[in-house]
Amino acid sequence: MLSVGFFETHREFLQPGTQEDANYSLPPAPLPDTPQIRRDIASFKASARELDQGIGTVLAELEARGLDANTLVICTTDHGIPFPRMKCNLTDSGIGVMLLLRGPGGFSGGRVYDSLVSQIDLYPTICDLAGVAHPDWLQGESLLPLLHGETAQLHDAIFAEVNYHAAYEPQRAVRTERWKYIRSFEHHLGPVLANCDDGPSKNTLIEYGWKEHSRPLELLYDLIFDPHEACNMANDQSCAVVLEGMRTRLDEWMRYTNDPLLHGRVAAPTGAQLNDPDQLSATDPTFTV
Repeated sequence: MLSVGFFETHREFLQPGTQEDANYSLPPAPLPDTPQIRRDIASFKASARELDQGIGTVLAELEARGLDANTLVICTTDHGIPFPRMKCNLTDSGIGVMLLLRGPGGFSGGRVYDSLVSQIDLYPTICDLAGVAHPDWLQGESLLPLLHGETAQLHDAIFAEVNYHAAYEPQRAVRTERWKYIRSFEHHLGPVLANCDDGPSKNTLIEYGWKEHSRPLELLYDLIFDPHEACNMANDQSCAVVLEGMRTRLDEWMRYTNDPLLHGRVAAPTGAQLNDPDQLSATDPTFTV
């Protein structure tokens, strides 16, 4: 087994080249289209192009050694890209990570699946491909029934969480095909900006008053009519039944997984270096747990 970690798409990014013209690099939602953010996106694209070359080097070596036919390659990320409202957020732009698989067992042909899956589904998938029994404690589902057309979906809901990045910001989320429910567990009134990587996009939003924005403890989004998760429906009475149902699903999942938040604040590891939630940047002075 080989694990390869790439750093190219972490900040600081490479400078954009001619293939990543900043004038034509449209920022993805939920970022605004400004010259500063366009250039930031162009820099990210330049870094992603370099990452692609690195992945190609690994795949070419597998082929050169004759190992590609019986090697499962899993290409994934641990969070969304390092931009505001993406990395360290439980919106789809934060938890909708890349997941590409190539190898034996049917992982070929350039197929796309829109079913809800989670990274906890990778372990049972590997077990099935290797002919290993599933441990009793597994919570995921093998991707193979989906791949072989035996089912149209593995889950009717997936769950996501965050506790710490640079600062404490405990949140939990449940997502169905149509709805997303996010709950915050700290009464911090504004955004925790230290958990957003520094860069031109962050600076632009701060210049326009991002620090003064309020943050509700509950968020409910209709992903069909609001795919960019911009309109919180938690206080809309027409969604009261949906809200209560999503609350219940999240509560049940937290109990099933014995979520530490059920017992109070999640403690950071001894020796961890943390920022205060009111600080602007992870580069600000930290305190030691």
